[in-house]
Amino acid sequence: MSIDTAVEMQRGVPVHAGGILLPIARAAISTALGQPRSVPEDAPWLQEPGACFVTLTRQRQLRGCIGSLEARRSLLADVKSNAVAAALHDTRFAPLTLAELTAIKLEVSVLSPMQPLHFDSQAQALAQLRPGVDGVVFEYGRYRSTFLPQVWEQLPDVYQFMAHLKQKAGLPPEFWDVGVRLQRYKVRKWQEQEAP
Repeated sequence: MSIDTAVEMQRGVPVHAGGILLPIARAAISTALGQPRSVPEDAPWLQEPGACFVTLTRQRQLRGCIGSLEARRSLLADVKSNAVAAALHDTRFAPLTLAELTAIKLEVSVLSPMQPLHFDSQAQALAQLRPGVDGVVFEYGRYRSTFLPQVWEQLPDVYQFMAHLKQKAGLPPEFWDVGVRLQRYKVRKWQEQEAP
């Protein structure tokens, strides 16, 4: 069974879901910016619990990314909420403007359930990671961060990937402790081909 098929079965999200999810995300942002848009939202699988990340890019540069790690609401509600949050509330960026919206390209990533990793050392943990496949959640006490599988494109080395993940959590890149917890997940992702 392929990774994509496994994720699809876990979430019940069809292969063609991008044609529905991407317009929903764009309409939610447009509506939040004062230009209401309506798109079809009647697919039954949208009402199933789901967790997703919505990523905004402009000229291939990150412009916002917000998501959920666990399915706590319907996929429809999660996509809408995370799209608006990525556009307006990602603290790394100024809020998106309506004028910018046409230059933005959207990506929606639907997450599989989390899989905890078991290890006794950082070397053991890193040996279990699958570059290009795994999204990873790093946790240590109050420190927490995640990278989607897409981040492997910029950080293909597992040591570099983990060092940046620790830095994102607010810890030094060389940090390690027996209290570190890691979980991995997979995604199905859909990206707009061109900004409309």
